[in-house]
Amino acid sequence: MTRAFLIVLDSAGCGGAPDADKFFNDKTVPDTGSNTLGHIAQACAEGRAEDGRSGPLLVPNLDALGLGASIRLASGDVTPGLDATPTGLWGAAEEVSPGKDTPTGHWEIAGVPLPWDWGYFPDTVPAFPKDLTDAICKAAGVDAILGDKHASGTVILDELGGEHLRTGHPIVYTSVDSVIQIAAHEEVFGLERLYALCEAIAPMVHEMRVGRVIARPFLGSEAEGFTRTTNRRDFAMTPPDPTLCDWVVSAGGQTHAIGKIGDIFAHRGISSVKKGADADLMEHLVESFETAEDGDLVFANFVEFDTKYGHRRDVAGYARALEWFDSQVPRILEQMREGDLVLFTADHGNDPSWVGTDHTRERVPVVAAGLGLKEVGHVGFSDIGASVAAHLGLDVRGAGRSFL
Repeated sequence: MTRAFLIVLDSAGCGGAPDADKFFNDKTVPDTGSNTLGHIAQACAEGRAEDGRSGPLLVPNLDALGLGASIRLASGDVTPGLDATPTGLWGAAEEVSPGKDTPTGHWEIAGVPLPWDWGYFPDTVPAFPKDLTDAICKAAGVDAILGDKHASGTVILDELGGEHLRTGHPIVYTSVDSVIQIAAHEEVFGLERLYALCEAIAPMVHEMRVGRVIARPFLGSEAEGFTRTTNRRDFAMTPPDPTLCDWVVSAGGQTHAIGKIGDIFAHRGISSVKKGADADLMEHLVESFETAEDGDLVFANFVEFDTKYGHRRDVAGYARALEWFDSQVPRILEQMREGDLVLFTADHGNDPSWVGTDHTRERVPVVAAGLGLKEVGHVGFSDIGASVAAHLGLDVRGAGRSFL
């Protein structure tokens, strides 16, 4: 029985990207030297991440597979507390696509490097062209939008949440990513209405080569504050070529998407979807070991490392999340059957010790259980998908080469 479990710790990069000087935070600071996992480990060891936790970073299960070794291979940085001798497959992957965002990373991991440059909205007010704003208003049945600028998703709720409740106008904003985000109150504006709005404008946005329209529902009040819910939905462009997800399905298997994987691939090549907060996703992942069949791929994304801690530059919070995830790894490995491959990786970096609030251009760790000890060295993102395909006995049709 041959199955594959591909698990993405969203934004858990490990430094060392050779082209980091071409990517920036705060508009002018290059990502050179950023290292999400390495800097978290260093901060913990130096007592600079004591909020809700204490001491060196404690991720012994991932480290035993080769996490610390992967970080050192990728970046050359020290990894205090992560010094285990690897027992699993380990290495570090490098991206070639011209982006450091979620779709770019996942598409390339799945065998399809980005063949174009994404479209972006200018950091001006207004940020959106009039025809797009008019289309949003028409689809929403309103006469104006709020925001219309680059903004942090949590900050803009504090700024405009009350006005949204008073006027009914959706909050529309963007960032340095190729994205347009629309926030609205789940109960007052309506969740299905928000989804319908995002879906209606997605074709127009995709024609501009802007990768995603993201529905950002929230709850709360001006007096109590506003909180984003887990009902986010991404309306992403369809990958330009068949991906690992498609290869699995075309061979008769199923691709089980956990987290936002279905949205990232525009639900092409996706057989089933499970969503929720990361704690819920872990339960879905553990359960998938009972339900996945021969030839199936379980593809999971744990997003809260990125959304809750990376963008908010919360080193201690990120460390807590890593330690929680690592504490669940034995539950995953105990479920493995003969012939299973369980591979942990990431899609980009988001160094919480870095300047700005954007992703960081980094290599990502590649650690796996199921194949014994194997050092694969420096590989490409696409090699991950090629290796998963090879493990499942599929023809490798993407850009990568198997390292198995």
